[in-house]
Amino acid sequence: MDDLSPSDLKVILHSKRANMYYLEHCRVMQKDGRVLYLTEVNKENLYFNIPIANTTVLMLGNGTSITQAAMRMLAQAGVLVGFCGGGGTPLYMACEIEWLTPQSEYRPTAYLQGWMGFWFDDDKRLAAAKSFQQARIHYLQHVWQKDRDLKSEGFDFEDKSIQSALDLFFTRTQAATSSQELLLTEAQLTKVLYKYAAHLTQNAGFKRQHEATRTVAIGKANDFLNHGNYLAYGLAACTLWVLGIPHGFAVMHGKTRRGALVFDVADLIKDALVLPWAFVCAKEDATEQAFRQQILQAFIDHKALDYLFEQVKKVALQALTEQQIDAIENDQVGDAL
Repeated sequence: MDDLSPSDLKVILHSKRANMYYLEHCRVMQKDGRVLYLTEVNKENLYFNIPIANTTVLMLGNGTSITQAAMRMLAQAGVLVGFCGGGGTPLYMACEIEWLTPQSEYRPTAYLQGWMGFWFDDDKRLAAAKSFQQARIHYLQHVWQKDRDLKSEGFDFEDKSIQSALDLFFTRTQAATSSQELLLTEAQLTKVLYKYAAHLTQNAGFKRQHEATRTVAIGKANDFLNHGNYLAYGLAACTLWVLGIPHGFAVMHGKTRRGALVFDVADLIKDALVLPWAFVCAKEDATEQAFRQQILQAFIDHKALDYLFEQVKKVALQALTEQQIDAIENDQVGDAL
C-alpha cells in the first residue's frame, strides 16, 4: 500500500473526529500503511487497527511502546500522543501529559492573533473568563435537560437547590472584578453540584479528594472524577492545539501555570458530564473501563469537542467582523486580517 499524504489523512476535522484511545500493555507500530497496536492474549499475538484519520488523542499507559514509523503517521494525521499512568491517570510525571505535536504542519494563526488581541488587557481577559463561565452553565443546562439517562438518575436542572445556586453564581460572576473572585464563585457552585449528586446517588459524607482511594464508594467517586477530568483535559488540549493557541494564555486559572488554559477550557464540560457520571458509576460500582467508556460515549453524544471548539473560537474571534470570520473559516486568513 502506498503511503498516504498528510492531506489525505486530514480529511476529518478534529472537532468531528469520534475517537480517543487509551492503550496499555501493547506496542503501537506501523504496518502496511496503517497504525496498529500489538497485544498478546493466551500467548497469541493480536493486531488491532487504529483509525488515525478519525482519532483526536492517543493516550499510552503502562507497558506501552511506540515506533518511529507509527509516530510519523500519527503526526501526519494530526493525532495528539501522550503518556500517562494506568487507567489514563495520573498524568505523566504526575503533573501533565507530555504531548508530542507534529512539527511539519501549518495551523491557523488567526485564533492566536485574536487571543493575543485581548489577553494583555486585564478587563478584556476578565470578560473572556466570564464568557466561559456563562458557556459552562449553558452546556450544563443543555446536557441535563436533554440526557434521558441522567434524568432517570434524578438529575434535574430545574431543581430548586440548583437554581438557587445558579442565581447566586450569575450575580457574583457579573459583579466579579478579578479572576480570583471568579474561581471562588466557581468553587462554590461546584460544591453545591457535588452535594446534589452525592445526595442523588446515596453517597452520604462525600468529600472531594484529589488523592482518592478505591476501597469504598466515596473514594471511587473521587477516583472517577479525577479520571474523567483528565479525559476532559485531553479534549481541551486537542482543541487548543488545533486552533494554535498556547496553553499558557489562561483567562481564569493562574497565569503562571503553563497549562492553565487547558483547565479553563475543560471546565466548560466537566460539570455537565464528568461530575454526574462519576457519582452514578460509583453508585453502580462500575469498573474504571466501564466508567471511561461511559464518559467517552457522553462526550460523543453531547458533542463535547464540538462545543469546546465553538466556544474557544467565539472568544478568540470576538473582535472580528462576520466577514473576517467567514474568511478565516474558509482558510482565507490573510485576506481576513
